[in-house]
Amino acid sequence: MHQRFTNQKVIVVGGTSGMGKAVARIVLEEGGRAVVIGHRDDKLQAAVAELAAVGPVDGLRADITSGPERQALLARLQRDHADATLLVNAAGVFLPKPFLEHDEGDYDLYLDLNKAVFFITQAVARSMVALRKGGAIVNIGSMWARQAIEATPSSAYSMAKAGLHSLTQHLAMELSGHGIRVNAVSPAVVETPIYEGFIPKEQVHGALQGFNGFHPIGRVGRAEDVARTIAHLLSNDTSWVTGAIWDVDGGVMAGRNKYN
Repeated sequence: MHQRFTNQKVIVVGGTSGMGKAVARIVLEEGGRAVVIGHRDDKLQAAVAELAAVGPVDGLRADITSGPERQALLARLQRDHADATLLVNAAGVFLPKPFLEHDEGDYDLYLDLNKAVFFITQAVARSMVALRKGGAIVNIGSMWARQAIEATPSSAYSMAKAGLHSLTQHLAMELSGHGIRVNAVSPAVVETPIYEGFIPKEQVHGALQGFNGFHPIGRVGRAEDVARTIAHLLSNDTSWVTGAIWDVDGGVMAGRNKYN
């Protein structure tokens, strides 16, 4: 196998499941090391145990939306992982709710997550700059930031993800002089545990099958579909790509597939 990530370390925020865990696995399979950050201790331990069979991995537990926990995390990243040259921001929550029913708690859920990603990225980027080896950052944005979908009203979520897309472009400009590339992926419906926030776990797979026809390719995405593109953007294969927001969406943004 092509060892694209030999002697490189990736930090994956939200790396205990879904797309984050899948990209950590790819980096490990291709010669790198991984640090996965998660909120739930049980999920973190399970993910580390699974990934450790593939390559060297560390797990860090933190509620990144908590100021004190985030500061402790940043201190540990600086102490133990200032040699990382890759960062993936994969933490996310998705709870569709009509705009007229949102309260401040619903809004803050997304706002606090964006704040956490902003300052974790700042800390990791500072370490990359000090290391002087360049680097690559990939944010997981969302198709919902580009297109409103009637079946999944997501105003606050989409506003936050649009902000993440914008941050991607600003950081690409500001960090380019340090050899650090910053890109994002913008997925459509991908089968990951994020939907367990509002659909019972055992029903997620069946519920998402109703969205197969929404994608011109004819199926919802898998975590690995997006993770492979993220790994591509992390690697030197895309050394001339920065500030890009790639649609990894089964063709949804190409145009309307059908009218129901």
